[in-house]
Amino acid sequence: MKKNFLLLAILLAFYSVNAQNEADANPYQKNNEIKLNAFAPLLGSFQVSYERHLNHHSSLGLSIYKVFDNTTNEIDLNYSISPYYRRYFGKKHAAGWFVEGFGMLTSIDGKKIYPSEDHSIYTENPDVIDFALGAGGGWKWVSKSGFLFEANVGYGGLLFNANKTDHNIVAKFGLSAGYRF
Repeated sequence: MKKNFLLLAILLAFYSVNAQNEADANPYQKNNEIKLNAFAPLLGSFQVSYERHLNHHSSLGLSIYKVFDNTTNEIDLNYSISPYYRRYFGKKHAAGWFVEGFGMLTSIDGKKIYPSEDHSIYTENPDVIDFALGAGGGWKWVSKSGFLFEANVGYGGLLFNANKTDHNIVAKFGLSAGYRF
């Protein structure tokens, strides 16, 4: 009886070691990411993103962008919340070239400039909240330890309140660094 118990314990130990090796076999196959846009502070803003991988070639994510200082740039955006879906074309798990479709809830300054014969007329209206749909693309590199770098760009169109501001498109771009866990 003791021999059978010892044999069973040894087999279970080898099975658990083998299961650990299979889990460590592909270090890229972690399913969560958090990223910070390194380009955003240059524009007086902050952007953080979370991404969840659905499988080897697709993921869902959420990006939050907040502008803290509108005086240093010409951006009229106050904040945005942008869910997205990505399709990857690389050989590694959710890495390489990708395309994305996104939605974006935005708050944009309500200024509007009307041309006139003498001078342009400038009006300051309340901030405009709108929703945009768009598409983009980019590239992601992931290390075995989980650190990642990403470059992306995207453009979309405002759907509902574009006539209340000077803007009818939104842009999404960044150089991000993050960690996959």
